[in-house]
Amino acid sequence: MPAKQIRPVLGIFAVLLGASLATFFGRLLSVGTADLRGPLGLSADASSWLGTAYNMGMMFIGPFSVYLGGVLGPRRVLLWCACIFTLATFFMPFAGHLSWLITLLAIAGLTAGSFYPLTLSFILRNLPQKYMLYGIAAYAIDIVVTTHVADSYEAWVMRDLSWCWLFWSITAATPFMVWLVQSGIPTQPIPRSAPRQPRISWRGFLYASLGAALVFGALDQGQRLDWWHSGTFAAMALSGSFLILAAVVRHFCQPHPLVNFPFLRRRNTLLLGLTVMVFRFVLLASVVLVPGYLSAIKGYRPDQVGPVLLWLAIPQFLAGIFAVYLLGKVDTRLVLAAGFSLIALGSLMDSHLTTAWAGNTFTVSQLVLAMGEGLAFNSMVGAIILDILNSGSLNKPADVLTFAGFFQTIRLFGGEVGATFIRHFLHVREVFHYNLLASGVQGGSAPLLARERALLPVMQSRALTQNALAGRSVELLVVSVRQQAFTLSLADSFTLIATVAAGCLLIAASLRALKLGFPQIIATPGAGKSTT
Repeated sequence: MPAKQIRPVLGIFAVLLGASLATFFGRLLSVGTADLRGPLGLSADASSWLGTAYNMGMMFIGPFSVYLGGVLGPRRVLLWCACIFTLATFFMPFAGHLSWLITLLAIAGLTAGSFYPLTLSFILRNLPQKYMLYGIAAYAIDIVVTTHVADSYEAWVMRDLSWCWLFWSITAATPFMVWLVQSGIPTQPIPRSAPRQPRISWRGFLYASLGAALVFGALDQGQRLDWWHSGTFAAMALSGSFLILAAVVRHFCQPHPLVNFPFLRRRNTLLLGLTVMVFRFVLLASVVLVPGYLSAIKGYRPDQVGPVLLWLAIPQFLAGIFAVYLLGKVDTRLVLAAGFSLIALGSLMDSHLTTAWAGNTFTVSQLVLAMGEGLAFNSMVGAIILDILNSGSLNKPADVLTFAGFFQTIRLFGGEVGATFIRHFLHVREVFHYNLLASGVQGGSAPLLARERALLPVMQSRALTQNALAGRSVELLVVSVRQQAFTLSLADSFTLIATVAAGCLLIAASLRALKLGFPQIIATPGAGKSTT
């Protein structure tokens, strides 16, 4: 396509759509795995590898996309990846064996994972700085809101369509992304290394990407495999760690022209990377803990859990718009602190959880969480963009690509570390509370006798013996104890998330003040260019 017909605004929509589709499909896999077991004939253990395969592919391509974007340019990478992603999702329902489905999911992850880093780098280099706040709002809405919509969409698909459309929905949307890429992203010449410059090599990226993917998979399956007691976990964790170490050693022995590690040693960059990890962790309060409680304790079906999360998209959208307005008026760190304060408050409200709570009981706390997530995510993305603008690296392709690849890796790895930790924490606390509660439930104990008296009229009407009455009482009491133990472990998890969110206020306070902020960018559109 001639350069004069290229419209960068369509390219921005293309990368935003790509990031949204990658997030949406990952979330669909997460919430739809249980519903896919029946149609695909999978056991619980086998189906657990579906999301792992997709996310390992995304983890692999995170660092490797820096190499691909630097060598081939975003247009070529996005076109090829979007087309392969479309084909992979189309053929998934026809995979007749688990190995084929996992292969297709890994391919889908490899292609979709390139959308995130190229989204951030393309927006940074193509969106005029005076419109940067609008780009932040679009990106934030694109990612956060999509996460909460997936539950309701999955329930609707399974109820009114077919399980195949969990895959084909992505197949139908991706060709539009291809058209946007063709219309909005220009072709870049393939760069050639100068005679005295280091040769552009793929080996270091391969080591880092494969190592990160293996460690990610080990973490994702660690709780189910019982950690170091499993040979599979040990092999993945050790080999992945060795490959990452090999990539680091190789880089320092033979520096790569597309990677600028000194750029990542900036204080604000590292602190913002930690903030991304914290945000992914606290996001579990609304997308994992609340649905987990409603499903396990209240027996909610997916179509009942979905509305509890779906309506949160509205306050998140409004909070995101308000955050963008505030970013243009005040210091980004203040908005970031306000967002995490609201997340801490909402999680603290949920820490009073009991088995009497239902879906509508979470309304106020979820509203507070949604507003906090909208403020925190928008301000976090804004702080990341300001960091690169103030570094003077916007016109340095190596810096921008390294920057985008770093945050993509942190986003995925940090999210997996948080999810793995919360699963382990829930298990440990549930065992603790169960043992504590069960110690008081023994033959002849007051709780057991009270349960027998409550069941006596029903049991007598069925002409059951005293031994049968006692046995049934024990069974029901054990179920009640397990429910209480799980509920208490969830309450502990909400307390933990509130503590971590409050701790992020220290990170916000530790961020250095920047010379160039959004108020200056809005007042003087050319101010950002002076830093490059």
